[in-house]
Amino acid sequence: MTTTLVTGGTGTLGRHVVERLRTGAQEVRVLSRHSQPYAVDLRRGGSALDAAVMGVDTVVHCASTPRGGDEQAVRNLMAAARRAGVGHVVYISIVGVDQVPFGYYRTKFAVERLIEESGLGWTVLRTTQFHDLVLTLLQGLGKAPVMLLPARVKDQPIEVTEVADRLAELARGGPAGRVADMGGPEVRTLESLARSYLETTGRRRAVLKVPLRGAAYRAFRAGGHLAPEHAVGKGTFEEFLAARAERVRAGR
Repeated sequence: MTTTLVTGGTGTLGRHVVERLRTGAQEVRVLSRHSQPYAVDLRRGGSALDAAVMGVDTVVHCASTPRGGDEQAVRNLMAAARRAGVGHVVYISIVGVDQVPFGYYRTKFAVERLIEESGLGWTVLRTTQFHDLVLTLLQGLGKAPVMLLPARVKDQPIEVTEVADRLAELARGGPAGRVADMGGPEVRTLESLARSYLETTGRRRAVLKVPLRGAAYRAFRAGGHLAPEHAVGKGTFEEFLAARAERVRAGR
């Protein structure tokens, strides 16, 4: 029996990865800051992290935060993994981290490099944004009477469970390096996504597209975060919204 450790195993993506890995003949450990018995702050590391990786064959690294600390976290994780003799590290990254000069993207790209240089077997999967993140963005923008959207920006959201399927598949295999990107089924304007959100939730908002400044905005506008040639996702944003609305009605 093999043992797999999923960091961020209670998060938006990680919990789905854990569910899929547990259907196979393997032990799955869940690491997060508050999940016993492997409650670890990766940014601090220490003996608790060493205990979590001891006897582990594969680490699926889903833990991440835009609030900072990801680079220190992966340094601690890779050091502990080397000490424990881990054979394979699978990392989830974002399409465009090497093209869009956005702070969080730069951090994700730096983490990729640290994993590649760790001396361990590794696999990196980049995907476009999850439906969940697009929804969170639109919920925030929809609080104002007028929904202000960055002009001429598109997105290609993907269903998180499809990404979890792929990560679990990669975790069961050997180190594969940088694998093919995963993109959602459609490249969409932010305006079309926003109008679908407003229609589904019954909100009435004016939508206004606003041009922005800066290198990151120009890179997003140029589509550096998109993967139209890898539009392998199946679930659409509208299907995601409908399923979410059904869960809300059912009280789940």
